[in-house]
Amino acid sequence: MTDANDIRGHAIETAKHEPQGVTYAGYLALDDILSAQKPRSDQHDEMLFVIIHQTKELWLKQILHEVALAQTLVRAGDLVPAYKSLARVSRIQAVMTQSWDILATMTPADYLKFRGDLGASSGFQSDQFRRLETMLGLKDSRFLRFHAERPAAHAALQAALESPSLYDDALRQLAKAGLPVPDAVLNRDVSQSYEANEGVEAAWLEVYRDTERWWPLYQLAEKLVDLDDALLTWRHKHVVTVERIIGRRQGTGGTDGVGYLVETLKRRCFPELWSLRTKL
Repeated sequence: MTDANDIRGHAIETAKHEPQGVTYAGYLALDDILSAQKPRSDQHDEMLFVIIHQTKELWLKQILHEVALAQTLVRAGDLVPAYKSLARVSRIQAVMTQSWDILATMTPADYLKFRGDLGASSGFQSDQFRRLETMLGLKDSRFLRFHAERPAAHAALQAALESPSLYDDALRQLAKAGLPVPDAVLNRDVSQSYEANEGVEAAWLEVYRDTERWWPLYQLAEKLVDLDDALLTWRHKHVVTVERIIGRRQGTGGTDGVGYLVETLKRRCFPELWSLRTKL
């Protein structure tokens, strides 16, 4: 039986190994985080609007952290360990999608009371979201111009544009396994957005038709589909929420609002992983 002296001794020994002066608020930099909400109006609902978007940016930071690790692992051929990071990204995407329901509690009348204070700012300008799209293969250098005044963000997006995407890395592993990925795809200009290729579809079809033989690649493919699925779900909920709040008005960043968002629903990061299902 453990007596009081043993407990005190354990507590003292534990304290010796704990960093001194570290508090919950200090470790999490709560004073910095909780003072970062600076609404530009006195309207009650603007605080929600700010916090929703700041929270999304924090989750995007974690997503980028996970995708970067997944790319490192996939490039090294360590496919199984990469599944964890990719699965985590999908879970985070689900949380981000659910947050639209919170924003939807804000009525059009609530939003219009402070919309004019947003100026030309828009989620369209999120460098982290553009970097995520880029790392998944949806590359568009035109978005660089929105970040010219933020050198670090501009450089990070530029680096992502010039580097192979997660899908490029996956296709290279497909080829290393002996599957017939066309040389034109393996040697393509990775700074350009990926375009669907029949040869790549044929290679993935081999994987899906013999899943036991190609199990690691098959599981990788399904994790990638999870990401694409979650991204499309997030985009769809975004469209619905925006239309619910502002209808068909032009977006604050000068976009076509809902019209622009609807067009994004057509994008697929990993197109052959969708198209092959028709041919199985």
